[in-house]
Amino acid sequence: MNSLRRLFAIMQKEFRQLKRDRVSFGMIVMIPLIQLTIFGYAINSDVRHLRAAVSDESRTDLSRELIAMVQQTQVVDIVGAASGPRELEQWLKEGRISVGIVIPFDYARRVERGESQPAQLLVDGSDPIVGQAAVQVAQLRLPGVKASAASRNAAVEERTHSFSTAVVPFNVPPIAISVPAFEIRLDYNPERISAVSIVPALLGVILTMTMVLFTAVAIVRERERGTLEMLITTPVRTAELMIGKIVPCIGVGLVQISIILGLGVVLFHVPIRGSLVDLYIAGLAFIIANLTMGLLNSTFAQNQFQAMQLTFFFFLPSILLSGFMFPFDGMPVPAQWIGEMLPLTHFNRMSRGILLRGATLAEVGRDLWPMAAFFGVMMSVVLLRFRKRLD
Repeated sequence: MNSLRRLFAIMQKEFRQLKRDRVSFGMIVMIPLIQLTIFGYAINSDVRHLRAAVSDESRTDLSRELIAMVQQTQVVDIVGAASGPRELEQWLKEGRISVGIVIPFDYARRVERGESQPAQLLVDGSDPIVGQAAVQVAQLRLPGVKASAASRNAAVEERTHSFSTAVVPFNVPPIAISVPAFEIRLDYNPERISAVSIVPALLGVILTMTMVLFTAVAIVRERERGTLEMLITTPVRTAELMIGKIVPCIGVGLVQISIILGLGVVLFHVPIRGSLVDLYIAGLAFIIANLTMGLLNSTFAQNQFQAMQLTFFFFLPSILLSGFMFPFDGMPVPAQWIGEMLPLTHFNRMSRGILLRGATLAEVGRDLWPMAAFFGVMMSVVLLRFRKRLD
């Protein structure tokens, strides 16, 4: 009985401590709730609604019928019309679209002749899942097409193959067959090597985990040792203290970029088609944005264990909603709204664009502004909370 009383006393003490620890208590409820929702919406192997644009040089009823067939698959959504194949290629390079549909000026004549693959599909191969989804569109067939003479003879030969004495005539009536609608061209990763697509995205994933964790733990460690209050009593201002904390981590992040790139090129033969200067500028903006998130976590965490929990709480949504594991366009619209607020989403687009598609900073620079906005909002919240806690 005495042992049971001691056991219940310890249990009562732990429950009371957990009740006082609001951060941990809140994460007990919020982690399963938010993670289940994110996993349920983000994990989708049946990719739909990829952004696509059309270059229709034929402008006939047949070409419009083909576009309608493509839209009915729901694999792609037509979001624009290009003036020609070159503009489609530029949009693919900039990351504005994932699929380009090229319908040549003589498309109707090709269909009437029964030519196979009368149109072309341009696919961004920097994301392997996009390439797999686009194959579904490439497998569309044009029904009821009158085959050419060679195709008709082949069809008749197939029909009479069971007769050993069968002779294939040259003049046979037209036979309605179905032919493939598209010739598929996979750009930027035609060999479909997974490592080529994964390594540029892993660059942002690794930086997210390390930068957020390093900064949060560094501030919390100061608080646990009692040295943070001593820093506040010095003439150092709050903003100067925060900036001074993150600047050394910026150098660490740039070193990590160099290590990951070097290993990616040596071990996985990842191509570097764009400028390394552009990549490091994008990486610098991404590192700074993540460091402010670490500072924000440090204002909530009371110890290093809580800092790690909060880092994990931010890390998982970043992986699932950034387009790292699943195509961004295939996620529900509410999930895309959340993903657009995460720095990893924008850095993934920039790193893949610069490394794999050879895009310049000017072509993918529109993703710098969301990271700058993220930095401004997070830093403002950090300064307000820090003053509130330690004034």
